[in-house]
Amino acid sequence: MLNILAFLIGLVSLVIVIPAQIPFLGWANWFALPLIAIGVIIGALSSSNSGRNFCLIVLLIAGVRLAIGGGFF
Repeated sequence: MLNILAFLIGLVSLVIVIPAQIPFLGWANWFALPLIAIGVIIGALSSSNSGRNFCLIVLLIAGVRLAIGGGFF
């Protein structure tokens, strides 16, 4: 059950992250990061790893976009 919840949180955050790839919308990644972190934590508590791994992939996409745009450093 936690795996499904983590996957759904990952899908919601992916809906936020995809439009944030457009220039001048990169700030939306900052709204998605806490949601992704919650999904990773919930996915880590589940017995399966697919929800956690999906959230980590979404986190990687958002992190790379923030690093390219100068948002992390």
